[in-house]
Amino acid sequence: MLINRIFSGNDAVYGLTEGAIDQAIAQHGAEKAVGFPNTAYCLPCYYAVTGVKVKTLQELKEALGVVKTLMTRNHELDDALMSGVATALCAEFIEALKYIDGATPYEEPCYGHLADAIIRELGVPLVTGDIPGVAVILGAAPTAQEGVDLVKSYQAQGILVTLVGGIIDQCKELGLNMGYGVRIVPLGYDVTSVIHVVSVAIRAALIFGNVTPGDAGGLLTYTSQRVPAFVNAFKPIDDVILAAGAGAIKLGFPVISNETENIVEVPGALIAQPDVSKFNATSLEARNIKIKITKIDIPVAFASAFEGEIIRRGDMQVEFDGSRVDCFELVQSKDASEIEDHKIEVIGPDFDEFEVGSKQSIGYIVEVAGKNMQSDFEPVFERKFHSYINCIEGIMHTGQRDMIRVRVSKDAYAAGFRAKHIGEVLYAKIKNEFEAVVDKCQVKIYTNAEDCTKLRHELAIPAFDKRDDRLSNLTDESVDVYYSCILCQAFSPSHVCVVTPERLGLCGAVSWLDAKATNELDPAGPCQVITKEKPIDESLGSYEDVNEAVKKFSQGALEKVTLYSIMQDPMTSCGCFECICGIEPFSNGVIIANREYSGMTPLGMTFPELASMTGGGVQTPGFMGHGKHFISSKKFMKAEGGVERIVWMPKELKETVADRLNETAKELYGIENFTDMIGDETIAEDPETLVAFLTEKGHPALNLEPMM
Repeated sequence: MLINRIFSGNDAVYGLTEGAIDQAIAQHGAEKAVGFPNTAYCLPCYYAVTGVKVKTLQELKEALGVVKTLMTRNHELDDALMSGVATALCAEFIEALKYIDGATPYEEPCYGHLADAIIRELGVPLVTGDIPGVAVILGAAPTAQEGVDLVKSYQAQGILVTLVGGIIDQCKELGLNMGYGVRIVPLGYDVTSVIHVVSVAIRAALIFGNVTPGDAGGLLTYTSQRVPAFVNAFKPIDDVILAAGAGAIKLGFPVISNETENIVEVPGALIAQPDVSKFNATSLEARNIKIKITKIDIPVAFASAFEGEIIRRGDMQVEFDGSRVDCFELVQSKDASEIEDHKIEVIGPDFDEFEVGSKQSIGYIVEVAGKNMQSDFEPVFERKFHSYINCIEGIMHTGQRDMIRVRVSKDAYAAGFRAKHIGEVLYAKIKNEFEAVVDKCQVKIYTNAEDCTKLRHELAIPAFDKRDDRLSNLTDESVDVYYSCILCQAFSPSHVCVVTPERLGLCGAVSWLDAKATNELDPAGPCQVITKEKPIDESLGSYEDVNEAVKKFSQGALEKVTLYSIMQDPMTSCGCFECICGIEPFSNGVIIANREYSGMTPLGMTFPELASMTGGGVQTPGFMGHGKHFISSKKFMKAEGGVERIVWMPKELKETVADRLNETAKELYGIENFTDMIGDETIAEDPETLVAFLTEKGHPALNLEPMM
């Protein structure tokens, strides 16, 4: 009966798809372009399964014929599951038709198709476990409250929640804050919109896993082993939903439902759970997801799902704004005798003494002690504060050091959140995350404007300046070791970052000091010491010991890398890079595109298209992924001439890196205001116009040795 119902649902969706394609061809013509926006993979699911990119309605019609071959009707479970895959591909075709002529078929709160850039953005938190899993919730819960409670239970665990169907209206009814920023993503009301989360899982395999399009077996192995997703489907489960669920099961995603009468359980794959309040526990157990729990004594929720939460001006109780008044955050190492563990002091007025909506001063000093503590770890801890504080429900944090901004929402305030709770969060996270080096920790929170001004100028700024002097002298040549980083191997098995003082990890999140601290905290962990005692060519950044390390840590997938060249054995990329650098032959230089940029580059490719050539742990001479900070490094493409090869960047990125990049160009080449010579999308999106601009500006790349 179960298999027959899956076949029935598959037949129904196939019929709808065939009719929709025929109607679209009749309306638009067979050569009409079809595809999803902001992706390099056309129709990602079909491309991943078959290796064929579908770009027109005629090709879509032909693809439907290929899908028909998956619809065998033998009464075996695997035949039924392959019909589930066929159902998913049909759903992708139906959804793609909605985007013809650049249409925007989904309106707030629904997202529909998710761009490649979002998937790359998910890479690091999925790898680190900040997003421990992906929930797909389908249909309407028995009551709105049960549905919202389930969604919030996943959110509180940091799980990315996607919603399809009636559950969206139930969340709206009870006023639940939804959106990608808080990791609750309504996809759409039609059951076919579930393909947009399936597409996320499949593109993860292409982006991070170096899965070859057309390698269906490799794809299914990757999604089942490395994408921690599961489905919660509320009754009634009709044949179409059952067929879609079969596709999810084939990908390795278990389906949990409160339907107990009309389905037959498949152990570990299709699970009946009549009690909706137990969906969470049943789902995590079925997918073997382990949740890291840090108990923090605060009156609001704490989870990574709140990191992207935006607190609007009208919703804030109080704001601490370092751009207007004196604010700072500082970590200081102390002797153990000077610290009382878990002592949290608020020195000055609390939040309830401030006028609603006002700007105030705040400064917090986290004092730590431990026999393995080093002063080099202080800025590493401080950089974590941004994430820690943003994980608090109803609190928003931006910036660092003495240019922070913290907003406390009215809802968080009404729930009882006060200044001391910032201290509770910082204490708990520091002690939990850095237990190997921190034995004792105490927090002092200052809210008097006079105290904040005095401490900022007399204590914080001198400490920051001292660190900057130390960091400015921290070059690749000045250290004896580099570090590997293989955090991303959970998704990109063959990728290895080599982290040096002048080259951060390509995600932009792991500096040499971060890697050093990680190694100290977990000597057997993702960051291992790499010696540099056997140089091959130091101008290329080529070392025998580095090659030995990357070969070892990539399980032999990678033989050698250079640290300073884009043309010869460039470093690999996992897919969660902040930027991509690519050779632009007409100008004899390189262009750089950042993940946030959605427009066209002079290479005739968008960021997703560039990224499709660069990720997955493969070496692509002429292209490399990297962090934003690396753009202004003196080691950036040093082997090919350095930063003077940069000829184009998106305007927003150019403005972000301008000060540091101009300083580097002046020091290395004596060029003033170098970024004025660099093109952007307001100047050129094609190579001919770009070269004309560069010629007018006298850009140095035009006179350098040819790169190719």
